[in-house]
Amino acid sequence: MELNSNGLIYKRILLKLSGEALASDSGFGIDPNKATHIAERVKQVHEMGVDIAIVIGAGNLWRGQSGKHAGMDRATADYMGMLATVMNALALMDAFERIDVVTRVQSAIEMRSVAEPYIRRRAIRHLEKGRVVIFGGGTGNPYFSTDTAAALRAMEIDADVLIKATKVDGVYDKDPNQYPDAQKFDYLSYIDTLNRRLQVMDSTAVSLCMENKLPILVLNLWDEEALPKALMGENVGTLVREEES
Repeated sequence: MELNSNGLIYKRILLKLSGEALASDSGFGIDPNKATHIAERVKQVHEMGVDIAIVIGAGNLWRGQSGKHAGMDRATADYMGMLATVMNALALMDAFERIDVVTRVQSAIEMRSVAEPYIRRRAIRHLEKGRVVIFGGGTGNPYFSTDTAAALRAMEIDADVLIKATKVDGVYDKDPNQYPDAQKFDYLSYIDTLNRRLQVMDSTAVSLCMENKLPILVLNLWDEEALPKALMGENVGTLVREEES
């Protein structure tokens, strides 16, 4: 990839965060301090001139699979999860606004008193004006994960890359916390990711990115230098992309 005038290889990114990134030490709820920490990380690259959109999960508040296993209707459980993502989006918006980053929340499920409805062209216009845009409400449909919502929104806003923020520095062949001999991948093809069943994103999201040739970058957001270095083209994390011919 070529560097642009700001020395960046990616001008517009979609950042996928897990709900657990906002959780308190107990693993549940919303910790405002965690939200502020994330906002400060993102502000660092926003000031580099990067257009930033965010999709956040809801695992800190609700897991649809838990409801399903308890006999709850799958669609109802998924809708509850989508509503929980809006709560996380609002918490993150507040954190951004408190450090002077202008932010908009758009929801795939209409709730006009707390968030804008998702409108693609309006979202792009916000990005062009230098605002951070947070997409809540998933895709607006049950049976689709926030991973898939992130891939979908990334395509719709013409993002250059989908960045999956984690607490590890990339994708490994097995859990590095349990296996000291785990091997990290610098690069993976979409097909390898799917065939190896690596937990990068769910298969629907990876397939969607593959069909539209959107690279996925997995990195450790808690490493202060990881995201800026990745945007400058340095070898950080794991990049999932097309196989080189």
